[in-house]
Amino acid sequence: MNEPTSLTSALHERIEQTIAQAGGWIGFDRFMALALYEPGLGYYANDSIKFGAMPQSGSDFVTAPEMTPLFGQTVAVQVAEALERTGTREIWEFGAGSGALALQLLGALGERVDRYTIVDLSGSLRARQQLLLAGHADKLHWADTLPERFEGVVVGNEVLDAMPVKLLVRLAGQWHERGVAREGEAFAWQDRPTLLRPPVEIEGDHDYLTEIHPQAEAFIHTLGDRLERGAALFFDYGFGESEYYHPQRHMGTVMCHRAHRSDDNPLVEVGLKDITAHVNFTGMALAAQEQLLPDGEGWSVLGYTTQAHFLINCGLLPKMEQKSQAERALAAKLMMEHEMGELFKVLLIAKGEPWEPCGFVQGDRSHRL
Repeated sequence: MNEPTSLTSALHERIEQTIAQAGGWIGFDRFMALALYEPGLGYYANDSIKFGAMPQSGSDFVTAPEMTPLFGQTVAVQVAEALERTGTREIWEFGAGSGALALQLLGALGERVDRYTIVDLSGSLRARQQLLLAGHADKLHWADTLPERFEGVVVGNEVLDAMPVKLLVRLAGQWHERGVAREGEAFAWQDRPTLLRPPVEIEGDHDYLTEIHPQAEAFIHTLGDRLERGAALFFDYGFGESEYYHPQRHMGTVMCHRAHRSDDNPLVEVGLKDITAHVNFTGMALAAQEQLLPDGEGWSVLGYTTQAHFLINCGLLPKMEQKSQAERALAAKLMMEHEMGELFKVLLIAKGEPWEPCGFVQGDRSHRL
């Protein structure tokens, strides 16, 4: 039996046991957590290759830092400003993937960073990060969880979309939570009536599938509880609330990625492919603003815009001029509307005295959250 088959069989069995112990049904958020993060078996916890520009490498998808080092070098402009404004000298990166963004940020920021901590649950990814970042070993640290108190600038590139979501479906006017049951040898959808609702009323009476994001919101709350001083910068695909829960967006946003192809069925090839959902950035911003400290100070939302606007504001275009045509073409994908430029958004929240961040001087959409 080859290793992928062995891994998926063991993961399949683990999920079956969980379903049986729960009485025959688990919510999709529990299923997604097992599929992605079950130790040694889940997609992000096993040794398969995830990140790469081409499927021939055995990878499943590419993120902006793997496409071009200009991404991290440009993001570093905003991170440098955030470090200065918050009076901190440490970066915390969540879900650092291949380590490419860490390499780019450390190279660009130099002596402005004393310590770079990667918070990652995957042991195999950690090993690859350590190899790539060996030249910065004196500044690098790894952690499984956040400490009770910390400070610095938090960076998360495509990390919120991988946090498990709950599925809600309106059928014949009634809301249900969509979960997973076992049907023969396969996993199958099963809906149960629920009191859970999307955060806004969905117009119309047509059948409607969507997600809510309690785990991502809880993550923002945890950051707010523990970050004493600093800022957090997130890049991900998603929308503001009014667009996320638009009546016409009736099929939800859950997607899977394998070998640079996408599909919408997370119940097959479990453990062999990524599972994601678009981010409700209004929910993230509200979760931040709910976190008030005893002295009344909490998060401020400093900016929300498209990735294209953010990178242009931070000076990507002049950086591109110095590169070859091939390198410019890759960097352009970060900004093109039909590539990553429009669908990907950037959110900056901070503790302490607010300021006007450079990455949002043009095209800020905070008013649309």
